Amino acid sequence: MSKSMTHRISDIVISGGGVAGLTAACAFGTAGFSVLCVDPAPPVTDGDADGADLRTTAFLQPAVALLAKAGLWDRLAPHAAALQVMRIVDAGSPLPHRARDFDAAEISDQPFGWNLPNWLLRREMVARLGDLPNVRFCPGIATTGLFTRQGEARVTLSDGTRVTARLVIAADGRDSMLRAAAGIGVRTTRYGQKALSFAVSHPVPHDDISTEIHDSGGPFTLVPLPDRNGSPASAVVWMDRAAEADRLATLPVAAFDDAMTARSAGVLGPLHLITRRTAWPIISQIADRMAAERLALIAEAAHVMPPIGAQGLNMSLADIAALMSLAEARHDGLGDGVMLDAYHRFRHRDVALRVRGVDMLNRASMAGAPGLRRLRAGALDALYALGPVRKTLMKVGLGL
Repeated sequence: MSKSMTHRISDIVISGGGVAGLTAACAFGTAGFSVLCVDPAPPVTDGDADGADLRTTAFLQPAVALLAKAGLWDRLAPHAAALQVMRIVDAGSPLPHRARDFDAAEISDQPFGWNLPNWLLRREMVARLGDLPNVRFCPGIATTGLFTRQGEARVTLSDGTRVTARLVIAADGRDSMLRAAAGIGVRTTRYGQKALSFAVSHPVPHDDISTEIHDSGGPFTLVPLPDRNGSPASAVVWMDRAAEADRLATLPVAAFDDAMTARSAGVLGPLHLITRRTAWPIISQIADRMAAERLALIAEAAHVMPPIGAQGLNMSLADIAALMSLAEARHDGLGDGVMLDAYHRFRHRDVALRVRGVDMLNRASMAGAPGLRRLRAGALDALYALGPVRKTLMKVGLGL
């Protein structure tokens, strides 16, 4: 774009080029809308590059339909590791540790989901955008201003460009500028935790089982990845109190291998670090509203939660799917008050319930006192033993 002041017209402006923003650009672009997607930071699409997002995303069953509709799933499927079983291990209980398997076969002929590295998602999504002539992706450009009125929104960009659009989608993260510009408040809960994210190799095959190990401080989760250099591999999210997470992040590799093998209860044998470690603070956050005049909030602009149960990005994709459905049903009413009020009503209650549920799970996982650990283990046993309840919980977790 030129440095001089220019004016453009688009159906949709998406502020934010993370996984959610890129998915939205692919989805709306494939549906035929003209889309401008901007982000201040160019996406890192190489897992070995500085700044690469080493976290992984587990796409649950309902998300695959949206990804397919956006022309993405055929690109992603060859790189995905299936999640057939969700295993919960209570390492705070006496040996042998309690383990409970939630098997997707009880409710479906498909796995719960499929896991992929975030940097690879960005690579494939950017490639898909290149196939869509009605989508313009502008990395390195930020959204700096928003003015709305009943019939349109006007967005100012950091290069001086002004864009008129019928709908603006805020996918600009937990500190969303667009959310603040619209005067939408947020409620935030801080846990004093951080999460470490990295990948490991291990001698025991994961057998498409995602394992969540609870002790104290927060869960330690192993999520299947495709083999690396002939060895089984998993992505790890290790949540703990912030001071402990900071200490772990600076341990020498050999000491870190020992620490994470012990924390994993040895379920996959000795773990060996194969990527660098990244860390981020854990919060819960929910916006007071999902929409304002000509503006829809999605992903972390609308909701943030601890990385438990693969809820975060799958809720973001549910946001996009809801917007897509409303936009396609009322093409001439794209971005109007009727559409955005419906979007808020449809999504906000579900978001609030899931944020509250994950908050409760996280607090239970943080429990360090023996009595609270026993209570946690007993509750898990009771839920698992009741087949109809177990199946209902699995369906709710998938968003079915």
